[in-house]
Order: sequence, then C-alpha cells, then structure tokens
Amino acid sequence: MFEIESKNQDEITIITKKATIKFNIADSTIDANLPVGAIVGPGEFEIGDATIRGVATESGKTIYDIEVGGVHVGILDGIEEQLDDIVADILCTSSIRAIREIEPKLIISMGNVDAMVSELKLTAKTEKKYKVKNLDSLPATQEVIILS
Repeated sequence: MFEIESKNQDEITIITKKATIKFNIADSTIDANLPVGAIVGPGEFEIGDATIRGVATESGKTIYDIEVGGVHVGILDGIEEQLDDIVADILCTSSIRAIREIEPKLIISMGNVDAMVSELKLTAKTEKKYKVKNLDSLPATQEVIILS
C-alpha cells in the first residue's frame, strides 16, 4: 500500500511504509531525505520499497517509472517524448497524448484538468491524497484525480 499526494503542480510525492519520495518535475530531482541529498536526473534507484527508473528525454528532462508493490506509476507532467519507455497503471501528467498512448487506469492531473476531462470524456474527482492498496484496487475504467 502507498499514497500519492501533490502540494503543487510540479511535485508528486509517493509515501510508502518505508519512505517518502518527492519527485520535482521542474528540476528533475528526487528528494527522499537521503544522506547523499537529492538525486538529480536519470538513473535506476531503490528507495525503501520503491524501484525508480528515471529516463532521460531528448529535451534534457527526466520521466519517471516507479514500481511499488506491483503497481507502476509514471510521472511525466507535460512531456510528450519517449512515451514508449513508460508503462504505467497510474500516470501523473498534463498530456492528453501521453494518456492516449500509455492508457493508464488512473490519471493524476498535473495541469489543465478541464481540457483533459472534456477531450477524453472522463470525470474528475478531487482528493487530498490518493491511497493505492494494490493493482486490483485501481478503477476498472479510466478516472482522473485532482490532488489538492
């Protein structure tokens, strides 16, 4: 089980039993209060019970694929390149193209939710944080979550 929360549009925080991991898309950093400090850019990491794969894009940004308990979370904000590198059950993005190509079960909106909802013909729910028990607990049809 883990939780996803967001305090602002550029950050997604994943909270597991063993770690709290903050992903900042604007500066491509991962902050998990590690002794070495923040992790910058792409690479493969294990933090607590999360396996993280940061993929460098052609534009110099980093997209993330995080696996916790068999659930894959993709974090790309508005990045629309190298989408084939991400497999996500939950996708944190503002890109309609990414949602169409990756086809996640759950979308965490990181941008213009009105355009996303109307173009994809989905409904949106607002939550303070989203709790994930396991892969089977995700919705059967695509949903959009707005974290506030």
